Amino acid sequence: MQPMLFLGHGSPLNAIETNTWTLAFQQLGQQLRQSTNPPTAILMISAHWDQVGLRVSTQPQPKTIHDFGGFPAALYQQQYQAPGSPALAARLLNLLQTIPATADPSWGFDHGCWSVLCHLFPAAELPVVQLSIDSRQTPDWHWQVGQLLTRLRNEGVLIVASGNLVHNLALLNFQNAAAPAWAVDFRDKVKQAITAGDRTALCQYQQWPSARLAVPHPDHLLPLFVLLGAAQADEHTDWFNDDFTLGNLAMSSLLLGDIA
Repeated sequence: MQPMLFLGHGSPLNAIETNTWTLAFQQLGQQLRQSTNPPTAILMISAHWDQVGLRVSTQPQPKTIHDFGGFPAALYQQQYQAPGSPALAARLLNLLQTIPATADPSWGFDHGCWSVLCHLFPAAELPVVQLSIDSRQTPDWHWQVGQLLTRLRNEGVLIVASGNLVHNLALLNFQNAAAPAWAVDFRDKVKQAITAGDRTALCQYQQWPSARLAVPHPDHLLPLFVLLGAAQADEHTDWFNDDFTLGNLAMSSLLLGDIA
């Protein structure tokens, strides 16, 4: 069974920077590639593909999407040229018939996808298919989506969710001050609930006082619920990059399961 990843992707600049976060991604990618059971394909659930209803990317040669503004020219020159996988997309559409999911032949790789995969798999050798989120739906709905994906882990598919546990762009601190108490509180509550296997608490996170500032919009948290839905009981959890940048942006990342 393949492990799974939740990656705090942070700023798009991480795609072209060498820092604490990207070095950890690179090390993890090396471990995955050198494992006795390396993945053969990637299913990516990114915060940056938020649609009405569930969609599956079917493009055989996905484009690199530069879905941001105001960054250095070098960032817009980046391309992640991994192939898509119509076969994996068809498998997903079959597994998700009860939702149902819709084929999307136009979507490429948004920066929630390629800005982390360029460090994990820099050779872009594995086919990648993206699955959207729908922020109009509940966390529990996304959890149920994940439950339909579990069997992919026994088919060589590495499931990767990309977002941030805490993500409030309006309150970023560009002097990189210490994380505010509400951000630390929310991150810690998420981690504690995952450790305890408390699905109810996680799916009702909006009731936590710190959630109002930590999650002003759910898009960066919802990929985590898909991942958790695909997990088995009592799987090993390993947190890394477990810190903040730009004040409240949680880079906390999770390896769920074991690398063989």
